[in-house]
Amino acid sequence: MSWYDVFLKDLDFTFAIEIVVRTLIMFTLILVILRLTGKKGVRQLSIFEVAIIIGFGSAAGDPMFVKDVAIVPSVIVLVTILLLYRSVTWFAAKNERFESILEGEPQYVIEEGMFVLDDDNLNFAKDEFLAELRQQSIEHLGQVRIAILETTGNVSLFYYSDEDVKPGMPVLPKVYAQKSTVINAEGEYACTYCGKVAFIKGTSSTCGRCNKNEWLQAINTLRVS
Repeated sequence: MSWYDVFLKDLDFTFAIEIVVRTLIMFTLILVILRLTGKKGVRQLSIFEVAIIIGFGSAAGDPMFVKDVAIVPSVIVLVTILLLYRSVTWFAAKNERFESILEGEPQYVIEEGMFVLDDDNLNFAKDEFLAELRQQSIEHLGQVRIAILETTGNVSLFYYSDEDVKPGMPVLPKVYAQKSTVINAEGEYACTYCGKVAFIKGTSSTCGRCNKNEWLQAINTLRVS
């Protein structure tokens, strides 16, 4: 293996300057076209819009450093993608069914302090979701009445009032790490799979809601906003 080939290959000074110019031009075009889409930030991107961004990147990447790829054809691709985006979003605004197919639908993740089990389409990374809860100062599921995973990936939360907070599954990392199939003392425990809280007397038990047997001692602290 030649380190010269790895880092430089046939690169010469003139083309290095050209790469800088190409990159500045294409990056500026990307910023302008993204501004024309009307989006404000990455957190607002739907799956369709992520696909559009990937298309932008693919069209803009090669002209930055490939000698044989001209800039104008890539600009045509970028403009075409922009027009496609504008057309699809306009039609989606006129047709709710098409919008639902394109963007997906919001999904209920938590109801009444427990994870939703009857949604076959529900698919999320639990660790990431628990991190979202912690960012909203949530210590356990008993503080949450409803949690909805939006099509943008954001989580909408509706809380119990202080007087209605009930025992729930802790979400803090050090506490959550103590989950176990063996129960050392009787008390209220939360199923780590579905969040159901039950009073358990024996050394082990199976959740009557999801038939799992991994538990974590429930807590009922109030939310501090």
